[in-house]
Amino acid sequence: MEMQNTVAGSACVSGISLHTGARATLRIQPAEVNTGILFRRVDLPGKDEVRALAANVVDVRRGTTIAKGQAVVATIEHIMSALHGCRIDNAVIEMDGMEPPIADGSSMPYVNMIREAGIRQQEAEAKYFTPDRTVFIDGGHTKIFMAPADKLEIGCTTSFEGCPFNPQFFELEVTPESYGKEVSSARTFVQFNDLKQLLAMGLVKGGSLDAAAILHEGAIICKEELRYTNEIVRHKIMDLVGDLYLCGRRVRGKIVAVKPGHPKNVELAGALLKMIMQQEKAQ
Repeated sequence: MEMQNTVAGSACVSGISLHTGARATLRIQPAEVNTGILFRRVDLPGKDEVRALAANVVDVRRGTTIAKGQAVVATIEHIMSALHGCRIDNAVIEMDGMEPPIADGSSMPYVNMIREAGIRQQEAEAKYFTPDRTVFIDGGHTKIFMAPADKLEIGCTTSFEGCPFNPQFFELEVTPESYGKEVSSARTFVQFNDLKQLLAMGLVKGGSLDAAAILHEGAIICKEELRYTNEIVRHKIMDLVGDLYLCGRRVRGKIVAVKPGHPKNVELAGALLKMIMQQEKAQ
């Protein structure tokens, strides 16, 4: 029997936020069993909170944003991915602004934060969910299939015009060990032709080559060498692991994702959350 986990202590990550460009600090704190993942805006007078659930998602433009009342928290997919990948079931995530630091554009800084805080096993059984039937999310060029399985396996393919290694494919069984080694350090990326539009939308104000790679005319422009030849598709898997956790439980299933992105990732998490709520209501 696997048990629920929280962190043993407190740890933080500080830096510039990707879209707002503001300096921010995110701190992880322990939480009681069955709390789930709770974001707390310590900069607000009431320290308003919002749970990390698909039902609370309000925006999926170039990131996943959740909100409840005044508690708006943007771009949560990397910290959520680290929590899911490391099997942290219960935690309070304190933030002094609406967006966490982008750090190096991967989830590895958050994995390191969790490791620094330590992982503490709790006196309650871990909650997993796998659908009892195949779930299909159809978004045109984006398609996600999920079938029942006794572990989390993800196969993903993606394609970007002008990328020197295209298309890209990667698959793995997601465990804390494989997550840390194979996907957590894959950095975010952007197509050069999209930058003007993103800036017009008021996004990527904190973007830089310290935190992202740029795809432009058949080249990948980044501050350091690629961490993996297929770093782009690995980052897509990392995002998917984070968005899936918005169903509120550790996930088990066989997933095949074609050109996934936050809108359809969150739609899948929402479908799983509805199944969970129906099961709980029937019990």
